[in-house]
Amino acid sequence: MKRGFFVIFLLITGYFFIYGQEIITAERYLGSVSERYGGIKDYEARLVIRSGNTEMRGMVSHLSPSFLRIDFSRPAEQVIVFNGELLTIYLPEYQAVLNQDITASRRSGVNSAGLATAQGLTLLRRNYIPSFVTGPDPIPLDEGSKERVVKLRLSRRSISEGFRELILSVDPNTLLIRRIEGRTIAEGLVRFDFSDIRTNQGIPTQRFIYDSPASANLINNFLFRDTD
Repeated sequence: MKRGFFVIFLLITGYFFIYGQEIITAERYLGSVSERYGGIKDYEARLVIRSGNTEMRGMVSHLSPSFLRIDFSRPAEQVIVFNGELLTIYLPEYQAVLNQDITASRRSGVNSAGLATAQGLTLLRRNYIPSFVTGPDPIPLDEGSKERVVKLRLSRRSISEGFRELILSVDPNTLLIRRIEGRTIAEGLVRFDFSDIRTNQGIPTQRFIYDSPASANLINNFLFRDTD
């Protein structure tokens, strides 16, 4: 009798323990990450972009809602700036400055490039289905790495998305994105690594004003025209 009561007690307490815990779903976790970025007014970080055998390095600055600047050290002096209305890319190798006016109808598409922002995460939640790679518990960023992250797999809802799949590696302590890995339609792999992230530093809007070199050739509306 005592053994039977003990078994029943374990079953009952186990039931309440399991169902008393809050179940962490991938959708809810991604929502928490999105809320974290929603509270960030600005951030800057070291950025490494890898695609195939190409590696680019630089410093990225973001000011909410849509200001973005990347100053590259590799390729040296290359710059990408978006001030919410104008996208500017300086290519020192070709001594060329590419400018593109962004209308309101085009703005959401351009902002989607800034995945590690509140606006970018809103688009990801709308256009991708999240799931955990292995579960909600932190795992090594890379095999053998001491750095641990929570990995989310995002699968596209429609074929119109540029990436078939995205893997977000999130720091479980700060809920900041450490890495974004994307698999393109052509099965190419692109990886963005963010490190030394500093938030709410009071970045001024002047940082997103770019004075192009006087000797550079200007090419306007290189992506599309306003009438397109």
